[in-house]
Amino acid sequence: MTQANLYEVALTFLSGVGNQVTRLLVSYCGSAQAVFTTPAGKLLKIPGIGPKLVSQISDNSKQALYQAELVLRKAEQQQVQLLFYTAAAYPDRLKQIADAPVLLYYRGNADLNQQHIVSIVGTRKPTTYGQAVTERIVEELKQHQVMVVSGLAYGIDIISHRAALQHSLDTVGVMASGQDIIYPSVHSKYAERMVEHGGILTEGTFGTKPDAHRFPARNRIIAGMSDCTIVVEAAMKSGTLITADIAHSYDREVMAVPGNINSSVSEGTNFLIKSNKAAVYTSVQDLVELLNWDLEQKRKEKQAAALIYSADDFTTAELQVLQVLQKTQEEQMDNLSWKAQVPVSQLASLLLGLEFKGVIKALPGKRFALIK
Repeated sequence: MTQANLYEVALTFLSGVGNQVTRLLVSYCGSAQAVFTTPAGKLLKIPGIGPKLVSQISDNSKQALYQAELVLRKAEQQQVQLLFYTAAAYPDRLKQIADAPVLLYYRGNADLNQQHIVSIVGTRKPTTYGQAVTERIVEELKQHQVMVVSGLAYGIDIISHRAALQHSLDTVGVMASGQDIIYPSVHSKYAERMVEHGGILTEGTFGTKPDAHRFPARNRIIAGMSDCTIVVEAAMKSGTLITADIAHSYDREVMAVPGNINSSVSEGTNFLIKSNKAAVYTSVQDLVELLNWDLEQKRKEKQAAALIYSADDFTTAELQVLQVLQKTQEEQMDNLSWKAQVPVSQLASLLLGLEFKGVIKALPGKRFALIK
């Protein structure tokens, strides 16, 4: 148990402090521990932080730290990793999303920042066609060493996980429950295999039950940690289409497998295609072309040649800021703070220094971008 982990976990137990407020507090205070030790007067100077919230932090801090101690003990006993959003192992793709969870509970051995990650989702009652297509998709993904993400649910989800295990691909199941409650329980045997060849991931603490309202929140993790979400079969009103909508709102790619126009579980996929909310998936080549996997290595080499920053010329904090701007092109100051893991109190002078060095420029609205 480390002090850093203790305070990071405790933040998630503070009443009234959600994911976005947590990132704001850590950005301004400098660390999770500092949130608990910063005087109320200084907390009140943080934009968007009012007296009621400061009072809640003060009143609940002792109980939150106690709960965090219990969680850390359980995590150690059950070999669960606690990934705070500032951790290197936290999914980078997810980190870029404003409503991403600040803490993930992870049991597994897969790198959550692999080069290629694809989500496969769909109905819980697939047709024979849906099952066959899902298995073919996963088989075709093997040549590109793709990590397969899904929700461990009945139907397309578990078919995806099973196929990935069969083809020796890492596969991660994102749950709406805690790590100690595998849902549905009948999939526990697959979950244990996935821990050895991928992992099980959730934002829910130990004891969290898979209540209905937690599934849309679970879906945002599935969409957010992937390069593309592939929808195999889905009814018009379904959690699968919610996942597709979330991915679309994150500017992530969505693909859909066209289906039988007489089948109710094809209505959702056909609608996504017809309304231009998803590209058509007919083979892995469609995915390769959509995500430019065939061009990405050349592009990365070109970018690296054009934007090489030496550790001799920049501090560690400056390099962290430049790496974020390389990924996002431009960023608002508060977002840049938590993405680069540089406190706001240090960021202003750091950005000014980078401007003087001629590598970044200030834009209206406290936004900053690289000078290419």
